[in-house]
Amino acid sequence: MFKNYLLVAFRNLTKNKGFSFINIAGLAIGMAACLLIIQYVTYELSFDDFHTNKARIFRINQDRYTNGKLTTQWTAGAFGVGNAIKVLPEVEDVVKMVGSGDIQASYKDQKLVIHNIYFASSSFFNVFSFPLLSGDPKTALKEPNTVVISEEIANKLFHGENAIGKSITVNNDQPVKVTGVMKKWPENTHMKCDYLASYATFLKIVNYPIDNQWLNDGCITYVMLKPGVDPKVVEAKFAPIVKKAYDQYKNTGDGGIYTLLPVQDIHLSSNRMGEMQPNTDGKSVYLLLGIAIFVIIIAWINYINLATARAINRAKEVGVRKTLGSAKGQLILQFMLEAVLLNVLSLVLAFILIACFLPVFSSISGVHLSFTLFTSAVFWLTVVAMLVVGTVFSGFYPAIVLSSFRPVDVIKGKLSASSGGALLRKGMVVFQFAASIFLLIGSLTVFKQVTYMQKQDLGMRIEQTLVIKPPLVRIDSFYRDMKEFKNECLQLPDVKSVAVSTTIPGDPIFWNAGGIKLKGADEKEGKQYRIIGVDFDFLTAYNLKVIAGRAFGKDFGTDTGAVVFSKKAVEQLGFNKPEAALDKRIDFWGKVYTIVGVVDNFHQQSLHDAYDAIIFRCIPDVRGDVSVKVSSTNIQRTIESLQTNWKAAFPGDQFDYFFLDTHFNEQYKADQHFGQVFGIFTLIAIIVACLGLFGLVSYTIVQRTKEIGIRKVLGASVNSILQLLYKDFAFLIVIAFVVSIPLAWYAISKWLQSYAFRINIDMLLFVIPFLTVFIIAFATVSVLTVRAALTNPVKSLKTE
Repeated sequence: MFKNYLLVAFRNLTKNKGFSFINIAGLAIGMAACLLIIQYVTYELSFDDFHTNKARIFRINQDRYTNGKLTTQWTAGAFGVGNAIKVLPEVEDVVKMVGSGDIQASYKDQKLVIHNIYFASSSFFNVFSFPLLSGDPKTALKEPNTVVISEEIANKLFHGENAIGKSITVNNDQPVKVTGVMKKWPENTHMKCDYLASYATFLKIVNYPIDNQWLNDGCITYVMLKPGVDPKVVEAKFAPIVKKAYDQYKNTGDGGIYTLLPVQDIHLSSNRMGEMQPNTDGKSVYLLLGIAIFVIIIAWINYINLATARAINRAKEVGVRKTLGSAKGQLILQFMLEAVLLNVLSLVLAFILIACFLPVFSSISGVHLSFTLFTSAVFWLTVVAMLVVGTVFSGFYPAIVLSSFRPVDVIKGKLSASSGGALLRKGMVVFQFAASIFLLIGSLTVFKQVTYMQKQDLGMRIEQTLVIKPPLVRIDSFYRDMKEFKNECLQLPDVKSVAVSTTIPGDPIFWNAGGIKLKGADEKEGKQYRIIGVDFDFLTAYNLKVIAGRAFGKDFGTDTGAVVFSKKAVEQLGFNKPEAALDKRIDFWGKVYTIVGVVDNFHQQSLHDAYDAIIFRCIPDVRGDVSVKVSSTNIQRTIESLQTNWKAAFPGDQFDYFFLDTHFNEQYKADQHFGQVFGIFTLIAIIVACLGLFGLVSYTIVQRTKEIGIRKVLGASVNSILQLLYKDFAFLIVIAFVVSIPLAWYAISKWLQSYAFRINIDMLLFVIPFLTVFIIAFATVSVLTVRAALTNPVKSLKTE
């Protein structure tokens, strides 16, 4: 019997090749899109899932307050936090980490610049599951001047030699011993590090009792709780400890609140100052998951619509089967088997599409997804679930409708399409196009926001700026050598200016100072500011607009005691007019500085963030990135000349450079990837919806072929026939537009709230998607309708 069911199902698919193709193609595209997005979402949700004690590991986040006002949200906190929380009985272990920028490591004749260096306490490998290929994880980071390096770094420095016990030199003057070699860390971790130095080394370098300080920020602290401990209990116990610690500094007005963030939530929910690497917006990930669900539901709706619309054509088959004794259950089984067969064929085609487009999707999404997904248990569970749910969802209702026909009505020819079924089909068409319009509105919003951020005036000029990473080798004559390098570069015809600073545009400002106030003001008036150390040429080189006073200048001998405020910083200091702040003296960590100028607000980082309160300190011998303004002509020759001058001034350092505009726009890469993925799957949703519309219109035209022939005989024009058939679908699209507007407005309003600077929501964001869908649908209906209207009426009237 089963064989007979299968044979009949296969015959029905091959008998109606056009409708079968539309169903299979629509479902296959929907399944492929859904599985690709789910694989992407699964990857994003998997961050730090590999740690053995993942459920017990938390990062301690800091919200720093000044006089009750939130000033900074840090990933890092005070150095005293780890020691203070470790005494709680619920805490099993604590890890402290401190970032240290870049170093130049050398072994014999081999030199290597290593980025993203971190000092880490000896408990690091006890808390985190990063395996060592060699070395003892319990002692590898215990002693001063010891380091653990990645397998990649070990191979580059030692070329296959056993690295354990060997000494490498850091920045030409500090020998350290390799005590461990790490296996390559997984990609799905919020940490990125190839070189871990012991925290004991950091304490030795600082040579200051910083480990119990509460006003010195910059220490990233992780805590591993004992099994079964509620993190809220630990937070509640820790709060009075924090309050007591800050009470000793009550005159400064500083304070902080510390909360525990699960390590698995960092990647999707944290965007604080000092993140180890850029994280993903969790809302965007879940929105993509919503798109995946939309796409597959639209594909299933296509099947339901076409199956129920063709119900009358199969009425005789049902009538004959019932007359010959088929029970309703047997008929349901027959039609469900057809749904199973169609879903299986669609799934096979979906696998082929995934295999073809997986590399393309990886490139667009910015996430490396390989064919190993076919070996993933989660992937196959998703496939099975999709097949089962899809079969039931798309096959059960049509099976009930088709099996409920009465043989007497069929034989007498009294069967007609029910108004309820037609209404349901229209409702599902409305859902399809409402979803398509909603997604198109979202896609257009993302595109406009990213474009707006990239084209917005930053308040400074970053074009044609080449940035050279600072020299790493410790030299006593840095200022003299940098001065010589600048003078040599300024002799080049295509170099306009050279400036040095502790921070460049596009990077976060990690030099934060609290307690800054007007001289003579109460200590409680102190507030927190971001500090950038610059040389005399920085403000002019970046064309920062001076709105009061002046920029730094070598002609003013007092400028080493001068500071320039941003407009936001002046307002935070209490002045509504920039001019009012000029010549005011401020207390800055026990020293007094004079405000000589105010620059207009500018975007130090992306437009995700609001303007910051920034203070520029003039430090003639500042060490940091070197910004070189160059002309667009002969750029390669200019780079070669700069490299020659660099090697002459800093012979022990590599010439490591990049262009600032590219570096700045890297901040928008996640937004760009999200926009591209959103846009592509929106297009897929529209294509699948139009496939369904194509099938439905095709079937409608088949049903009304004689009517079209009669109307043509009676003199109806092609336009009148087109209007007759199109008006119903046009009405449904208008309803879909009305339904989608409030939902889309709410969704994009919520999404845009994460940007400090954002586009305005105007009617074009809604009208353009509506017209786009309307035109696509009109074209779909028109192609079929015009072809039917041009058919010879004699041929139409002969249609059975």
